Amino acid sequence: MRLRRLRDSMQKNNIDAALITREPNILYFTGFRGGTYLLVPLDEEPTLYVYGVDYEAAREELSGIDVKLLRYEDDPNKIISEKVVELGCRSVGFDFLDAKTYEKLGKLLGTAAELREVDEVVWSLRTVKDEEELKLMAEAARLTELGLEAALEALRPGVREYEVAAEAEYAMRRNGAEGPAFETIVASGPRSAYPHGWSSDRTIREGDLVIIDLGAKHAGYCSDLTRTYVVGKPTEKQLRLYEAVREAQEKALKAVRAGVEAREVDAEARKTLETHGLSKYFVHGLGHGVGLEIHEPPRLNQASKAKLKAGNVITIEPGVYIPGYGGIRIEDTVLVVEEGAERLTKAGYGLSVA
Repeated sequence: MRLRRLRDSMQKNNIDAALITREPNILYFTGFRGGTYLLVPLDEEPTLYVYGVDYEAAREELSGIDVKLLRYEDDPNKIISEKVVELGCRSVGFDFLDAKTYEKLGKLLGTAAELREVDEVVWSLRTVKDEEELKLMAEAARLTELGLEAALEALRPGVREYEVAAEAEYAMRRNGAEGPAFETIVASGPRSAYPHGWSSDRTIREGDLVIIDLGAKHAGYCSDLTRTYVVGKPTEKQLRLYEAVREAQEKALKAVRAGVEAREVDAEARKTLETHGLSKYFVHGLGHGVGLEIHEPPRLNQASKAKLKAGNVITIEPGVYIPGYGGIRIEDTVLVVEEGAERLTKAGYGLSVA
């Protein structure tokens, strides 16, 4: 199905063969991890080039794809260029080539075939998730929620940030995750004002704001979830900040639907925070796409030119970060549908640790 969609796009763009080099893209089109190059001709069987460490696995797992062994003494550019010429391809689309490879492959192909970047074509397919992908992402979201539950059980004064992160990651793995989709963030006290504050050896204290940002990876697919808590009784200021961010997320979620401009959704969150005098503390974009990678198109920020499509999976994550004081972020992974958004992450809200 996905290879057919790729070929349909190739035909529309007058591409005779697609050379896929990025590992997530190879996984997307083949279901196999470990391939080095995937060559997809318009009318011939695809070829996956792999090194010896992945050769037997590829042969066992793949059907309908010719698996070719690459040896370390081989020049893959020469092998691919010879295959392209053999197939009579006049144009080769690629998702990514570094400058050195692009130059070398171009010289080998000479006037036989033109190299054309088709990264946007590939992303146009990957950003709209199919039913199989959505099932995997729903499971990734469930595993992420189990990680959050474990983090909350560990969250108390006297515990270090990385201990809380370790409990979350252990719970996700124990329940079936491949691992974390990214390095778990547990940022407490003044460190919660760092949007990507990582997990340090800081000891969590009574009254701290604590941002927990985590995600599980399942069958290659990612999830992303953030909640913010106070260890102990929240102050009036903490409650006020939390309610402002929560309102910003709700307004943004209500703006999500197929066909809306991504920057309009971002603007809804910013306008809400502006009414609370907090917009200057919102220092990043509202969200991003999620899938085989934790950060994918479409981007939801002030400069985005993207329009949301049904089948996009995105994050909605407004935040307020006050240097020297602390920060609050609330994030969910959601599916864009024709008339709105459906939350894939379903963890509850609330500032106090139960």
